Amino acid sequence: SVSKVLAHAEQVLGYALFERVRGALIPTPEAHRLFKSVSTVYQNMEQLRRLARNLQSSDESRIRVAATPAFGLQLLPSTVSSFLLAHGKTAFGIETLHYEEMALALEEQRIDIGLAFDPPSKPGLGIDEIATAEFVVLAPVHLKISDKAVVNIRDLGNLPFIKLSGRSPLGQVLTRRLEDRSTEFKTIVTCDTYHVAKSLVADGTGITIVDEITALSAGHDDVKIWRLAPTIQFPISVIHADSRPLSMMARQFVEHLQIRTREFLGRGDS
Repeated sequence: SVSKVLAHAEQVLGYALFERVRGALIPTPEAHRLFKSVSTVYQNMEQLRRLARNLQSSDESRIRVAATPAFGLQLLPSTVSSFLLAHGKTAFGIETLHYEEMALALEEQRIDIGLAFDPPSKPGLGIDEIATAEFVVLAPVHLKISDKAVVNIRDLGNLPFIKLSGRSPLGQVLTRRLEDRSTEFKTIVTCDTYHVAKSLVADGTGITIVDEITALSAGHDDVKIWRLAPTIQFPISVIHADSRPLSMMARQFVEHLQIRTREFLGRGDS
């Protein structure tokens, strides 16, 4: 009964909450003060419940993404567009940065997510691999460098070569692997932007070795893609700050990005 509940509460508190006057319960001054505090706590709890529900169901959030230039021409824009079809209230901020700039932006909390090829580990940053890509050969469409879809690195030595700069993590990977194979090229141009190398190939300047993302991105119908043997693979990874867990919406975007990246590479089931 109510009277038993009140009696138990008063026993626990050590003071009376109500006075019994001619069969009526009259709140004591302590009860009035306690009611105000309890009411405030209850309102705060209800506000917290509403916030939790909103965080679970609302699309109203902002995702700040940075990517190295190779992702900016097609993959990242198309991924953001398709994500917005399902999450129309999400807002995006997009930057194109080189890896060192991206790492700094994460440390400064200017971005939430970074997208890069084979990023080196760095204290305070988490790295999650979302796909595996490989280097491919790009050649002018009129230049037949092999009768097969695969070309051996050794067969490229006498062709005019457009070399990627070794300043980027991916450029360093390629440089090391080519040095390991003692492969010498007839280098005529060195550049640090993969799409510039692709444009030079389209103009007939020479051949190049670039990542699959650059090779498959839209533009330059005058370029043909050849697979490279032996294969040189590398990870595509999402980078984030260890100190700031990603929001639910950002995690959903990373999952979507992983699916779209693998589809883009023709490995949707992997």
